[in-house]
Order: sequence, then C-alpha cells, then structure tokens
Amino acid sequence: MDFKYAKRMTHLKASEIREILKITEKPEVISFAGGLPAPELFPIEEIKTVSRIVLEEESARALQYTTTEGYTPLREWISNRMNSRLGTEFKAENILLTHGSQQALDLSGKVFLDEGDVVLCESPTYLAAISAFKAYGCEFIEVPTDNNGMIPDELDRILENTKRVKIIYVIPDFQNPTGRTWSLERRERLVKAAMRHQVMVVEDNPYGELRFEGESLPSVKSFDQIGCVLCLGTFSKTFCPGYRIGWIAGDKNAIGKYVLVKQGADLQCNTIAQMEIAKYLELYDIDDHINIIREVYRKRRDLTVKTMEEEFPEGVTFTRPQGGLFAWIELPADVNARDVLEKSLEKNVAFVPGGSFFPNGGQENTFRINFSNMPEERIVEGLKSLAGVLREFV
Repeated sequence: MDFKYAKRMTHLKASEIREILKITEKPEVISFAGGLPAPELFPIEEIKTVSRIVLEEESARALQYTTTEGYTPLREWISNRMNSRLGTEFKAENILLTHGSQQALDLSGKVFLDEGDVVLCESPTYLAAISAFKAYGCEFIEVPTDNNGMIPDELDRILENTKRVKIIYVIPDFQNPTGRTWSLERRERLVKAAMRHQVMVVEDNPYGELRFEGESLPSVKSFDQIGCVLCLGTFSKTFCPGYRIGWIAGDKNAIGKYVLVKQGADLQCNTIAQMEIAKYLELYDIDDHINIIREVYRKRRDLTVKTMEEEFPEGVTFTRPQGGLFAWIELPADVNARDVLEKSLEKNVAFVPGGSFFPNGGQENTFRINFSNMPEERIVEGLKSLAGVLREFV
C-alpha cells in the first residue's frame, strides 16, 4: 500500500556512513569509514565502579524521570569546563543535555528552520548535520573554505545577497570531514558578520579537546556579544559514545526554546547515564583520560600521514590535521572516489566518499578517512592496500 508520508521525507536519504558501516561490521574489513573512537580506550573498570556507586547511593533518583534540562551537577561541570577552556561565560542554566550533539543539530533545525530557509555551511561539511537540517526543508549555501576556515569576504558577500539565512553552521576545530582548524581571525570575523546580520551561529565542537599539537584557540562563542552563537558538545569522543550524552550551550532564552522542542521529542536524556558520567567526573581525572586518548590518536595520525606520504601516488593530496579523528584526501578531478571505494571494498578496505559532505553535490574526487579506530598495524596494512587501488586510477 502506498501510504501518504510527510513532505519532509522527500528530503531524506540513508546516511552513506551508516550504510558503509554495515559492511565494516565484518571483522576482515579494515575500516577508515566511521568516526569511531578506539574502544580499547574506554575506561571500563572505572565505569563499573561509578555504575555500582550510583545504583547503591542514588538508585531511586537514577532510575526515575529527571528534568528536560538535565542533571544539574553535570550541567555545572560542563559550563565550568567550557568557561575555563574556551573563554565562554556559561552557567548551568545555559546548558541543555541532549542525546549526543546529533540531537542538538536536529533540535536546532526544529527551533530555527522553516521550509525554504537557508543554512550556510563550510564546503565540505558534516554529513549528519546536512541530514538533520535537510529534514526541515531548508536550502544550503556552501561558503568557500580554505585551510583557515570560511573565507570572510565570501561569507560577507553571501550574507549581503541572500534572504532568509537562519543558521551558519561551523566546525572550527579539526573539522569533519577535512580535519582543518579555523584561525583566530576567522572565528572573530564570523561572529562579527553574524552579529551584523543577526544570524544564529551553531558552533559544533566534538573534537576540540583532541588536539595533538599547536595552541588551543578560543571558542567562536567567546566573541559573541548579543547571544547569537550556540555551542554543541559531546562526551562521545572524549569518554564513551554509547552513553549518547551531549549538550547545547547558549543564551538562556534560546535554550528555553530548545527545552520546549526536546520535551516533545523525548522528555529528557537517560537519567542514569547522566549521573554515571557526573560521578566519573567527580571521582576521576578526565584530563588524564583525555591525555591517553590524545597520545594514541597522535601516533595514529602520524602513522597515517607518514604512510600516505610514502605510499599514495603522485597527484593525490591530503590534509595533516592538528587533532581530531579525520584526514581529507583529494584525487585528480577526473577520478571518482566512489569507483575507488568499489575496488577498495574488494580488498576489504573502507572509507567514505567525499561527495556526500557537499550538500549541493559535486566534488566526487574526494574522500574522508578516520585514523582513530584501527590499531597501528591495520592502519598501515589498509593504507598500503588503498594505495594499490589508487594507483589503478591515478
């Protein structure tokens, strides 16, 4: 039977990453596809301890409903952490806990976007953000981007000449998919442009604490004088993604709107997960844990770059990210990365073609690889195999 679905369903298609991940569940596949943390770094024993303590000391509250805004001690920790690291001035009332930062993206679409509104984004940008916003019938304009972020003159030109811009979506630190990091100047100029045009900026920062080299930079939010920047964060990359706890931080009036739409979506996030994370942060030093993650990922980044330098054929270029989880590869213009993927999967090596990261299509000669999830020996094996496939095309 042909049922009548909502118009928004015409905007949606399956996530290419999720479809590829179904293939990579096979143990023989070396996957550079997902943005998966290294599971061997999850603090399993510590989590066993905090789970027991929470159930023994707080079982009634931990297994009960809680407020939509989320567990107050965890929100206080997040606000203090952001203030000390990113130059923000948040309190617990500025924080809403979400099911990962992905839910914060979906709620952002629900709060701000009507059919035909415009989202400005980097070119390329995060695939799942495209999916989240597209559900609300928006249009995308890709702002030309270089190694330092959005090009300010191009952003100004687009804002001056485009009606109905509602959101500027950015990932300033170790961007997904390219791994690039915005300069301080670009961050400041973005906010000045947003304030001038009274457009909301959604600053997504899931990877900011995973810096391997260089100096940490202030949040885009730190330049905001009118409450036009909302910050997304998550415990998925620095703790455990299975908890599905992230947050959105911003002006309390805007956060109030998010609370209303979250109440219609799921009422609240998992109470016991919030309390277990808070207890972990109380009993253990999260910085020690993050330092271990950084060191492992730094080694894997170095090995990834070194292997690509040695093995990839001439004409293939790639980024050298200062942190995060991803590197971005560009092939000659006449090579389609989807064709490369088809051959690569025959050799049990997976990656994500780059075309899906461009909301308006094109740029099929690109792809993204993840270096955080595979152990070192499989990184080398997989990249050497991939290099062999590339030599058939380049």
